[in-house]
Amino acid sequence: MGQNPHTMRAITASTLGGPEVLRPAEVQRPEPSLTEILVRVHAAGVNPADYKARSTGGFGPWGDPRILGFDVSGTVEAVGPGVSIVRPGDEVFGMPDFPAQAGGYAQFVTAPARRFVPKPSNLSHTEAAALPLAGLTTWQCLMETVRLQSGERVLIHGAAGGVGHLAVQIAKAHGAYVIGTASADKHALARSLGADELIDYRTTDFTQAVAGIDAVFDTVGRGYATRSLQVLREGGRVVTLAATQDPAEMADARARGFSFDFNAVEPDRVGLGAVAALAAEGRLRPVIDTVFPLDDAAKAHAYGESGAATGKIVLSVQ
Repeated sequence: MGQNPHTMRAITASTLGGPEVLRPAEVQRPEPSLTEILVRVHAAGVNPADYKARSTGGFGPWGDPRILGFDVSGTVEAVGPGVSIVRPGDEVFGMPDFPAQAGGYAQFVTAPARRFVPKPSNLSHTEAAALPLAGLTTWQCLMETVRLQSGERVLIHGAAGGVGHLAVQIAKAHGAYVIGTASADKHALARSLGADELIDYRTTDFTQAVAGIDAVFDTVGRGYATRSLQVLREGGRVVTLAATQDPAEMADARARGFSFDFNAVEPDRVGLGAVAALAAEGRLRPVIDTVFPLDDAAKAHAYGESGAATGKIVLSVQ
């Protein structure tokens, strides 16, 4: 397998279900069309969005075959007509699409050239593959939705998670005072990334521990965003990744003078470029928990859903 120049190795999911539905397969290799590039994938990030896509279909739509994976880092193999910003051989990373199929769990992907940016030379492909979805999510939430300012106090729920540990670093890079919630065993990591204060959510009710917060970034869900309204200063802002947030509660919070938003990540070359710049400056680095071979994607999902990981899980493709 893998010798036919018109096919490639990929992880497919012919049906919805548990990690066991992810299986290696030989599929048609894509070709770049107008404004697109073909990227030889070296590494692919694994995200909770992948677990949802595998088990429920996520937000779709999906191709045939269904190939998961929204994060990739690799080398430009070929460019389609109209592409002038990259050349074959360039090292790039990006989020080819979201929420539609991006196809990252494969040896090759195609996408518009401006869904990618140059890979910082100080990051490995493994590290770069861990950044696009989580990094863009953080950038869009902190810098564009709540518009975090230097000197502000921000509360980050899940400060040692795949998104949260990047949020700590991006907030600190922009001069914020960072308070995070995380289990006690992950406090050392969050502090090493710049967190100023940490709350063990297992033993302490954060609503009793902090007050006067300017902005809250909720990466956890489970009611954390609504409860966070209790710790905001007047006119404070909350952004959550919980798609199930009650619209009535959000409207009520806004009526009381707060900002309360749900944010879904979007492909964004400008935002990804800002994330890449922070990484190139040494102010942002993803923590990699485990790297699995591509064919072990099912094991990677099972591990990720166990909740045992700290930081990011990545698939090694090449």
